[in-house]
Amino acid sequence: QVQVVESGGGAVQTGDSLRLSCVASGRTVNRYAMGWFRQAPGKEREFVGAVSQSGASTYYGDSMKGRVTISRDNAKNTIYLQMNNLKPEDSAVYYCVADQSAIATMGPRMATLDYWGQGTQVTVSS
Repeated sequence: QVQVVESGGGAVQTGDSLRLSCVASGRTVNRYAMGWFRQAPGKEREFVGAVSQSGASTYYGDSMKGRVTISRDNAKNTIYLQMNNLKPEDSAVYYCVADQSAIATMGPRMATLDYWGQGTQVTVSS
């Protein structure tokens, strides 16, 4: 069993940067790839990106590619989502997920991923 808890959301303005964190707990955390999804009101949840178990590999979805960086600190069981040049359309609840699948498959396999956090709200005003 793995638990994930997101933090770092908040209200920012267009063009600002924000870093989200996700702390994982459980005996086998280092066996899990971890990723970020987001969901805006009235829209489907979409894949933002993921990082491999070691942290050496990352994979990004199209939604925020070029404006986000995902990193991982296994000593802290934490992953980060650094978001830059935020836009109002980036306003959403951002979710962290842990799964043992390959990071490039996490987007398409969203419905089957194992462990989800409760999400953290990001609101970007113009």
